[in-house]
Amino acid sequence: MAAGAPLVRRQAEVLVAALALTSLLLVTMAGGSWRMAMLFVLGVLLGLTLYLTSFGFSSAYRNFLVRGDTAPVRAQLLMLAIATLLFAPALSSGSVFGREVVGAFAPFGLQVAMGAFMFGVGMQLAGGCGSGTLYTAGGGSPRMLIVLAAFVAGSFWASLHMGWWQRLPAWGELALGDLIGWPAAVALQLAMLAVLWKLLAKIPRKDRVPALGAATVQAQARLWLLGAGLLAVLNFLVLIVAGHPWSITWAFTLWGAKAAMALGWDPTTAPFWDGGFQRQALAGGVLQDVTSVMDLGIMLGALAAAGLTGRFAPRLNVPLRSLAAAVIGGVAMGYGARIAYGCNIGAFFSGVASTSLHGWLWIVAALAGSWVGIRLRPWFGMEN
Repeated sequence: MAAGAPLVRRQAEVLVAALALTSLLLVTMAGGSWRMAMLFVLGVLLGLTLYLTSFGFSSAYRNFLVRGDTAPVRAQLLMLAIATLLFAPALSSGSVFGREVVGAFAPFGLQVAMGAFMFGVGMQLAGGCGSGTLYTAGGGSPRMLIVLAAFVAGSFWASLHMGWWQRLPAWGELALGDLIGWPAAVALQLAMLAVLWKLLAKIPRKDRVPALGAATVQAQARLWLLGAGLLAVLNFLVLIVAGHPWSITWAFTLWGAKAAMALGWDPTTAPFWDGGFQRQALAGGVLQDVTSVMDLGIMLGALAAAGLTGRFAPRLNVPLRSLAAAVIGGVAMGYGARIAYGCNIGAFFSGVASTSLHGWLWIVAALAGSWVGIRLRPWFGMEN
């Protein structure tokens, strides 16, 4: 009991610190905008959900491609189905409670495919995706803090080249809701998700689940399904409050640009940063940016969850090869997400929920990139 007392005390201190920081930021934002305060709270809830349900994307794709374990991927299909049903009425009407809402739409083209492929490679080397990087870094992983820093650098770097990427062949923003009407779009997308669910359910695992571990595996599968439902509902609430679905990586691009400005970079030298939205974001504070506020909330929610569950245990002895993979993977994810108009959340989850075909293109290319990344992991001393 005595030996465990310091550990229990440390976890309690982490929880108190997370609650104190959350309260401080909430009070700060509530004084300026109830909307930002609400989005921050939604970010915290997303962080809690991601951490407590261990809802991941990079590990899900790795387990699927390496072991034939389809449970986490099927949970993602459920998440997409619920979100599609929730998003459709709002997006078809164009407003909720008198507030305009828009989906996550982006061009269907080579730029998205190549960016998603880079992201797929990167998330396997990094060991986390966009949301995974935030919640594991917030939960106390020093390695994932390095991934996050590299993610930011890669995202800003890509913003300097956006003009070149946008000249690649593309077919505009293609959304099923616009192409065939919302009722047909929802029916078609749900049918596609149901077919994928059935096909995945028939794939046998390539490894055996130990008898003693079967109950644990089933419990985790139920947690993923719970996480799927919660994430879909929370994304819908983000759509209502923010006017657009959940996204993550724009904040990384902005943070990188602000850091570069502090070092003397002139944003007028980059066409991407000449847009009205970008100029306004650079001129404003971090707490005035929707995505930044939500990302901070995700990290604090994960920190609180780590302290609550007693799992806050930073490991500082990270092998050099693993650190190299963290940096390379982070840069690849940042660069890929920027040119693909988002990561597994902004492009895939929110894109597909909006019936945008670029979201489906994103996941196909990201899975191909994951296949490559999985084969690169042993080079960096990482197990699959």
